[in-house]
Amino acid sequence: MSYWFDNTMAKGTTALIGWLALVSLALVVVVSVLTIWLTPGEALRHDGWPGVLWLSLMHALSPGKISGDAGTAPFLAIMLGASLGGIFIVSILVGVLSTGLRSKIEELRKGRSRVIESGHTVILGWSEQLFTIVSELVKAQASQRGSVIAILADRDKPAMEDAIRARVGDTGGTRLVCRTGSPTEPADLALMSLNTARTVVVLSPEQDDPDAQVIKTLLALAKRPGDHPPVVAAIASSRTMPAARLAGGPGVHLVDSDDIAARLIVQSSRQSGMSVICMDLLNFDGNEIYLRRDPALAGRSYAEALGAYATAAVLGLRTPKGVTLNPPPDTVIGAPDELVVLAQDDSLIRAASGTAPADERHIVSTPVREPAPERTLMLGWNDRAARIIRHLDGYVTPGSVLDVAGDHPGAGRGLTDLRNLTVNVKDCDGTDRHALESLGVGVYQHVIVLSDDRFDPRHADTRTLMTLLQLRDMQATLGETYSIVSEMHDENNRSLAEVTEADDIVISDTVIGLLLAQLAENAHLAEVFGQLFDSAGAEAYPRPMENYVTTGGPVAFQTIVESALRRGETAIGYRVAAEVGEPPHYGVVLNPDRSRPLTFAPGDSVIVLAER
Repeated sequence: MSYWFDNTMAKGTTALIGWLALVSLALVVVVSVLTIWLTPGEALRHDGWPGVLWLSLMHALSPGKISGDAGTAPFLAIMLGASLGGIFIVSILVGVLSTGLRSKIEELRKGRSRVIESGHTVILGWSEQLFTIVSELVKAQASQRGSVIAILADRDKPAMEDAIRARVGDTGGTRLVCRTGSPTEPADLALMSLNTARTVVVLSPEQDDPDAQVIKTLLALAKRPGDHPPVVAAIASSRTMPAARLAGGPGVHLVDSDDIAARLIVQSSRQSGMSVICMDLLNFDGNEIYLRRDPALAGRSYAEALGAYATAAVLGLRTPKGVTLNPPPDTVIGAPDELVVLAQDDSLIRAASGTAPADERHIVSTPVREPAPERTLMLGWNDRAARIIRHLDGYVTPGSVLDVAGDHPGAGRGLTDLRNLTVNVKDCDGTDRHALESLGVGVYQHVIVLSDDRFDPRHADTRTLMTLLQLRDMQATLGETYSIVSEMHDENNRSLAEVTEADDIVISDTVIGLLLAQLAENAHLAEVFGQLFDSAGAEAYPRPMENYVTTGGPVAFQTIVESALRRGETAIGYRVAAEVGEPPHYGVVLNPDRSRPLTFAPGDSVIVLAER
């Protein structure tokens, strides 16, 4: 009997309230029986059994009722007993309710309740990329009513909410729902209503061997029953990509974080402003990339499509064979083909009523110069350095030189079979002014400053800032000219780095976060961005404006488009040299108005998609 009672009491607040109800009922019955037996006169005065039961119930629930009682001594003694019993029962009831409510609030605070949503975006895991992703998704979903972002991470729910509120700020009409749990546990994944989710984003966690955690999460997602929404996942190392593809299956789009960051560093080191252009293409602040099928353009050439829209820039084509950016001008657009376009919003993509012809007077035919061997200086070393050098080797001409200067013990390792680069390793402390001056930095065309992975991210960024300040002061003092691209971890340090006037600042976590947000909104864009970051395809380049059109007088952007087309390139925007230090766009304008005349100065650039 006691064992049964213990099990009943262990069932929680509901069981305790049930027992209190039984005790209250027993007290009311006993008090009523005693009243009728010992004080029949008082019972008749209170309307018999019904009145006595009601009177006993009121004394049990509200002990203060005794202050208004009148009658014989036995009657008052019985009512006193009812009130004392009521005090005992009510006190226990208050305690039980308080404990039950506290337990329920604590359970809600821990974030263990099921998410009841549909069409929501699910983010699994926690890293610095999460803040960028949430911020971008909030912008992308600003026009959608009732949008929801659900986050599952092995962290305290209030701590997650506070961190997001501090880093992201107001989320407008987008609701954030945080849940505490492990993304690798099926029971925790069940909390997120994945069957009705729009898309799932898997983050690379900030821990040792992060790819193992991502692969385990992909396995848990693949093995779960029910519908499987599209999945986008970030992988830190290219070595684990085959295992991640096998774990996730065909419905998963994988982002190789190291490879993309390495490619962007290389592209930025060769073309000043590349990181800004890529950030503008990836974020949701202004223009976005869309895939659009237009039956009116079927059978026409790609060259004709470039002037088809008044408010959008055409970047390429998506055919059944895949995406091609900047295809040959005479490529015929098929009926099932989609145009890759850049526009402020898909609702603003409107056909041009009539495109003014290019002004031949302003088109300049400057012969393309053959690339010459280059000298590049790499300051610092990390796990990504060897990959950067291999990508750089694919860009430069034979005879080019790369000098690696740093005090990292692994500097220069793992470099074999380079075709075009000669690599030299020099011992140097990149934060020391005299050590930098001894390198003769002025003989180089490009300088790459890498973040040292031996230090924590904050300290590594501080060392990078010190190196950038030294380089800029040397340039000002010695009158040297070379481009500088730097790698940093924390987006908050960008404003500090702007003081150093570095040509490009690549923050890999931010870039990967922007790319994951884009793919979460439209997984089909994976092919487009794959082309943009692939040296084998068309890439974005800022090139001297004076090589395309005359400067110093008004010229329509359509004339620039035509000039670029004759070179086999697609013009998508421009960069004003006088505004390169002005955030947030640093002089970059993508998808400009084609009809409004613009006046450019020497030093301005046209942004084109072209083969390298």
